[in-house]
Amino acid sequence: MLRFREADVTDADGHALLEAYFAERAAGFPATQGAYSPTWPSSAQFTPPAGVFLIVDDGDEAVGCGGVRRIQRRPDTNEVRFEVKHLWLAPTARGHGEGRRLLAELERRAHELGAQEVVLDTNASLEAAGALYRSSGYTEVEPYNANPNATHWFGKRLD
Repeated sequence: MLRFREADVTDADGHALLEAYFAERAAGFPATQGAYSPTWPSSAQFTPPAGVFLIVDDGDEAVGCGGVRRIQRRPDTNEVRFEVKHLWLAPTARGHGEGRRLLAELERRAHELGAQEVVLDTNASLEAAGALYRSSGYTEVEPYNANPNATHWFGKRLD
């Protein structure tokens, strides 16, 4: 079972994992959508109480990452929202339910930081990710940002 640890997005493991994540996304990004445009996260966005960034360890090395960050309140209800960002596992760590565990841990951390809802964006080319989000209780929502890499936006209420 993988372990989670809080880290700064700029530490060596965090930087290496984000670099691998962005490289994989760029390599698999649909050519019909143009070039993939990575956005490197800032420490302030993923430092409590604004958010948290987690490194996933398998005991020997860092094999994944993900974070949640506070974003603009939901306009229609004024509820506190956090966004799930950079959820990624190395190919060797996939297929064992660890992505679902990481997502649940990020939701738990967001709730502890005051989130009433979590949202995320994704691309249709990430079919496994979309299936994970749907099976974890996320439903499609109206776009809440202008991410040029996204084709789908999802949300989930936290109670």
